[in-house]
Amino acid sequence: MEIIGDVVKYEMDGDHRLHLSTAAARARITLYGKSTFRIQMCRPNEVFGDTGYACPTLPPPTAFDFSEKDGALTVETETARLIIHTAPLRLRFETLDGTVLSEDDPGLGTVWDGTEVTTYKTLQPGERFFGLGEKTGGLDKAGKQYKNWNTDAFGYGHNTDPLYVTCPFYMGLSHDRPYGIFLNNHSQTVFNFGAANDRFSFFSAARGEMDYFFFAGPEPSDILRDYTELTGRADLPPLWSLGFQQCRYSYYPEAEMLRVAKGFRDLDIPADVIYFDIHYMQDFKVFTWHGEHFPDPASLIAKLKSMGFRVVVILDPGVKVEEGYEAFDEGTARDVFVKYPDGKPYRGAAWPGWCQFPDFTDADVREWWAENVARMAEAGVDGFWNDMNEPAVWGHFTPDIVQFSLEGKGGSHKDAHNVYGMQMARATAKGARKALKGKRPFVLTRATFSGGQRDSAVWTGDNYADDTHLLLGARMVSGMGISGFPFAGNDVGGFTGDASAALYKRWMAYSAFHPLMRAHTMINSKQAEPWSFGEECTEAARNYINLRYRLMPHLYSLFYEASQNGMPPVRSLLFRFYHEWKVFSTDFENQFMLGEHLLICPVRAEAEFAKVYLPEGRWYGFFNDAVYEGGREHVVELQRDTIPVFMQAGGILPEQSAVKYTAEAHDGILRLHVYAGGEGSYTLYEDDGETADGVSLKRDISHREGHLKIGAGEGGYTSNFDKVRVYFHGSNPQNVSVNGVPLEIRKKDFRFLNAISNFDPYETYPEAAKVIEQLPFAEFSNNGEAAEITFS
Repeated sequence: MEIIGDVVKYEMDGDHRLHLSTAAARARITLYGKSTFRIQMCRPNEVFGDTGYACPTLPPPTAFDFSEKDGALTVETETARLIIHTAPLRLRFETLDGTVLSEDDPGLGTVWDGTEVTTYKTLQPGERFFGLGEKTGGLDKAGKQYKNWNTDAFGYGHNTDPLYVTCPFYMGLSHDRPYGIFLNNHSQTVFNFGAANDRFSFFSAARGEMDYFFFAGPEPSDILRDYTELTGRADLPPLWSLGFQQCRYSYYPEAEMLRVAKGFRDLDIPADVIYFDIHYMQDFKVFTWHGEHFPDPASLIAKLKSMGFRVVVILDPGVKVEEGYEAFDEGTARDVFVKYPDGKPYRGAAWPGWCQFPDFTDADVREWWAENVARMAEAGVDGFWNDMNEPAVWGHFTPDIVQFSLEGKGGSHKDAHNVYGMQMARATAKGARKALKGKRPFVLTRATFSGGQRDSAVWTGDNYADDTHLLLGARMVSGMGISGFPFAGNDVGGFTGDASAALYKRWMAYSAFHPLMRAHTMINSKQAEPWSFGEECTEAARNYINLRYRLMPHLYSLFYEASQNGMPPVRSLLFRFYHEWKVFSTDFENQFMLGEHLLICPVRAEAEFAKVYLPEGRWYGFFNDAVYEGGREHVVELQRDTIPVFMQAGGILPEQSAVKYTAEAHDGILRLHVYAGGEGSYTLYEDDGETADGVSLKRDISHREGHLKIGAGEGGYTSNFDKVRVYFHGSNPQNVSVNGVPLEIRKKDFRFLNAISNFDPYETYPEAAKVIEQLPFAEFSNNGEAAEITFS
């Protein structure tokens, strides 16, 4: 074991990087922008890495100066300070007022033990830790240890680790100041946040250099912006992928698939996507169709599309070893499969039997895979669902000696494992883009790595139908958002086990506000379509899915924001309210925001009351306009179909009329809900919902008491709306005008859900009935023009 020692030499190079040498190691420090530091450490005979799978491109380094005093070098930027102690080499990151963000443990620093390298950080009093992507447990990870090694974790428990996704990035709160750390290493990594000790946290990599980025903020949104500036941001997805998605392992034969699709339309339940799980394939062989179950897939797909459905098919990486099977023969001829060191192909057992596995870390192999994907897309398939791509084989352990290209650098399974699923999704997205000819692809993956958000959405794998997973799913999606993955969700109702009607309704309720809303369940289990739990559940599900479609302008605008600055649609309360420690309590850690002002509070299946925490400010009950003061806890009475949802004063919420699928035309009226008691701003985004890099329209909207301003549209797209209707929550204006022209004030019996099943807000909240029944609104023609609305 070697501990990094004293600095014996330091110098700046011509690329604005500071190099430091000790007897045991070399270090290199690079600055990007105002608040991102890259720290690299390796043995003297090793070479520093540059770009990689997480960061395929990097901006030019930022020039910086340093001062020297009392054996320490100090680098100061506009937002933070790095102090480099030289005897021994230890790093301290702090704010400009001297508050410690993160500092190396003085006795340990960075340590090598064989090939493993670890950096130890002194635990700060009350330090909190968030992120790491898809992790179980609480939202705050303090006191826990986590391993990153993508794993097929069927029916995982509430503390199972590791799971399917590796994201070695976290945000910390030190002395109530946020910071972020990304360990840029895709071998097996471990993060200890003070587990079993009161001295340090640490992060370690089993192989390779110590290479981490430190983000000094100062706000969580700044940290996420800077992190996604390096690792990439999700492109705007196709609009249809934000609609409700229905899946089962599996719908077959063709008649069953059509029965399910027809069920949605007959029962007036909105839906956009239906999935083909593994039984659509002939003997589970990838890139095939089952000749008996689906004898004419093109005709079936056409029928589904005529009903307004998009089709997503599953793809597994294992290619069955079978001569005469086109994918195997072609893959063998093009040498796409991974091998042992002696050149023999590696074979592992999966759904089709013995399989060989493409080397997705090779550009030529990704091209081969993309060509096969493109052929399926050209036949009418709209989206692709990558499964079993940890990679998963029966027995769960791919031999470590299996060799991979790693873009020509060469390496073993130890080096490639955590990026295998990510590179499969990359290849799948490439093929879809090729076939879609300018339209946006939809790829859903089970396994991925940091940066995988560039090519795919993620779902949280094989969850279970119980209250624990109901609430865990909310935390996991929040954690994915903290970690740069904006498009995430879980299987509504649970994949394994049988959901009760109560569980399904409560799961459906909060999932209506999630980025990905997909119901999915396992073979030989209870059906999980919305009508499978009785008439009452059908009505509740219909209403919540309708609500999602009515909120589509909001959801779509949030996805546009994610494509620009990395902020996810679903946001942990960490982003805005980290100064209020109660938001991290186990009582309230499941709560999340959809955007800046809409707060959702998931609850257990059979809960009759819910304790919620509302951060500082004034809040409105979403379904009844009841007013609540923030900065305190509230106990809310529930009906069986409801969950607590609140809107913050000053907020602006856009809405459209309900539709049965996203391509169906709405009524052309943009509804803007404006909540009195504060100020707010909003950017509304529109485009055709499918063209990559197409024309668009952006409108900035701002609100303060008595005034609503809608900016002129920017961009060449013609708005989908030709009227604007403004609803005034918390105020009762007697005069409303637009651009100086008086408007008629009308009043409406308004409810967002048109009454959830068995839920009458007037009966439950009689004090709010008058407010709701007399909710005022005004309407005017507008097709993207600027508008100044005043009201008093």
